[in-house]
Amino acid sequence: MSALLNQLRTLRKQAGVVAATPAERPVAPDDLRKLLGMRMALQKRSYSQDRVLPGTEISPGVLYLEEFFGCADSPSIINAEFAKFGLISHEHCLYFDTETTGLSGGTGTRAFMIGAADWLNGQLRVRQLYLTTMGGELAMLKEFATWLQPETVLVSYNGRCYDSPLLKTRYRLARLPDPITGLRHLDLLFPTRRFYRGVWENCKLSTIERNALGVVREDDLPGSEAPRAWRDYLRGESARDFRRVIQHNSQDMKSLHGLLVHLSEL
Repeated sequence: MSALLNQLRTLRKQAGVVAATPAERPVAPDDLRKLLGMRMALQKRSYSQDRVLPGTEISPGVLYLEEFFGCADSPSIINAEFAKFGLISHEHCLYFDTETTGLSGGTGTRAFMIGAADWLNGQLRVRQLYLTTMGGELAMLKEFATWLQPETVLVSYNGRCYDSPLLKTRYRLARLPDPITGLRHLDLLFPTRRFYRGVWENCKLSTIERNALGVVREDDLPGSEAPRAWRDYLRGESARDFRRVIQHNSQDMKSLHGLLVHLSEL
C-alpha cells in the first residue's frame, strides 16, 4: 500500500496537483480512482511517429521550403490598369500570404507561416517560411524582410486589410524595422469583387480560382483549419494536416499569380 501511495504522490505532482497526499491521512476511494485515472492518461499519452515536414531548418524552429513551377503564359510586363497601377514588371511582383493563429487579428494573433512567390528565370518560385516552435518567429520575420526590396510590388488577396497589418504588428512587437510600409501593394480582392460580385456565390479565392482559373484543389485543408493543424503539431500530434496547410498556402501563391494575369487580360 505504501508503494502505491508513493506512486500516486508522484502522479499528482506530474499532473500539476499542488500537494501530495499526506501519509497520515487515509486516501479516499474517490481520490484513488481519480489518481489512477491520471496514471492511465499519462501512460496513454504518446507522440505521433508522423512528424516529417518538408523544407530545411534555417534557424531553430524555422523551416524554409522552396519550389519552382513552370508558367509559360506569364507576360514579362503586366497591365494592372484594372487597379490603376499601370504597367508592372513581373520581376517586381511578390505574391504573399500568411497562415495565422486566428482570423480576428489583434496583437495576440501571430503568423506561423509566410508564403511568397516571385518570378525567377522564367519560373514561378514559391518560398515558404514556417514555425515548428514558438521561439522561431524573430528569425522568420528577419528572413522575410530580406525578400523585400524598394521596388517590390506586394500582391495579395485581402492582404491590405489582414496580412499586411498583422505582419507590421509582429515586426513592431519584435522591435524590428518594418519592411512593408512604403511598398506598393496590389490587393486583388477589390478588383475581383468589381468584376465578379454577383456572378458566383461569393468572392473567396477558392471560388474565383475554380471558376475563373479552372483550379480544382484536391485534399485541400480549409484555411480555417490551419490554426488547429499547427497547434496539433506543436502538441506532438501527426504532421499530416500541417503538411496540408503547407500545400494550401503554396496553391494560394500560384493562384494569386494566375489571378493577376487573368485580371490583366480582361
